Amino acid sequence: MKSLKELYRIGPGPSSSHTLGPQRAAKLFQDAFPQAQRYEVELFGSLALTGKGHMSDRIIEKTFAPIPCQIHFKIGEELKHPNTMILYAYDGADTELGQWTVYSVGGGAIVIEGQESDEGREIYPHHSMMEISAYCKQENISLWEYVDRFENVNEYLNEILLQMCSTVDNGLNTKGILPGKLKLERIARKLLDKANVCEHPAEKEKLLLSAYAYSASEENAAGGITVTAPTLGSSGVLPALIYYYYYDRKLQREELIKGLKIAGLVGNLIKQNATISGAQGGCQAEIGAACAMGAAMVAYLRGLNQHQIEYAAEMGIEHHLGLTCDPVGGYVMIPCIERNAVAALRAMDAAILAEFISKVKQNRVSFDMIVNTMNYTGKKLPMELRETSLGGLATVVPLESC
Repeated sequence: MKSLKELYRIGPGPSSSHTLGPQRAAKLFQDAFPQAQRYEVELFGSLALTGKGHMSDRIIEKTFAPIPCQIHFKIGEELKHPNTMILYAYDGADTELGQWTVYSVGGGAIVIEGQESDEGREIYPHHSMMEISAYCKQENISLWEYVDRFENVNEYLNEILLQMCSTVDNGLNTKGILPGKLKLERIARKLLDKANVCEHPAEKEKLLLSAYAYSASEENAAGGITVTAPTLGSSGVLPALIYYYYYDRKLQREELIKGLKIAGLVGNLIKQNATISGAQGGCQAEIGAACAMGAAMVAYLRGLNQHQIEYAAEMGIEHHLGLTCDPVGGYVMIPCIERNAVAALRAMDAAILAEFISKVKQNRVSFDMIVNTMNYTGKKLPMELRETSLGGLATVVPLESC
């Protein structure tokens, strides 16, 4: 597995595969052909079908600016990956200087056909939770100490934590309408106001978490700067939990960074053994993965043992199996924003259930089992329900009704 730096990335919303990935591809292509006088980009599959709503064209044009770039949405043409883009560079005489075929594989990661991956070298020698757990038992170390054995990411994760908190803060202090045809109003601040006057402790906790998840997700939907955790479509879950434990529960930053290491390990295993791309596996691959990461982190922060942490992460995915990715209008808003709040609450519930259920019964479903099942399920989802906006909720809720 690769570094956690390849999982947690800071970048502009609203989509890691449709915004951050294309941005990175355009920048690398521009660096490879700096003499170009104009560029063209063809978007295929999910990038073509939901690229407008995900601001793919805007981020590509902005990256190439001031050099002109023409974007072509090749709807109806499918290549071997659902997030495919072909980039062309031309000189002043309109002679082609070169072209790349690039796949945006989720979480902001890209693969350039015919080139070695630029996503970094392999850092971790183990490839499953079973292998990692066995190693930790043999060495008598915890999961966060396992991360420390192979890379030093304390400073980097501190930046990630601060950006997560900054994203939530920005969202809580911004009002108005989100960009796009849906004309959705930001409501994070209103949720926070409701939480602050709530007298029921359990309900207050849920409202606070929901406000923070809405805040980060609304910032993402507006194209603000946020963190892939593991994707931008699911970037409200972990920041909501981090913000809550940092500001409301007053946990030390060092403990939260340890939690981010464990969450990152869970996300890395999902990324390697299945997918975190909604275009490949549906929203179970994004929000399910984020819920698993959050559940594992919360389980650690509650002082649970390694088995219970794995159980919480497994539960986070298991109960999102089959979840479709069918954003209305191609925007990362409906059902995405609300879904992040629900997943943050589920992450807390999964950790609590893992703590107490594990004391009365043995869990028969391992984390590795559920990751493999999620991968299988994602492949069985019809294309219309994998981030194309061609089916499901995307066709039930007309734009003009929003």
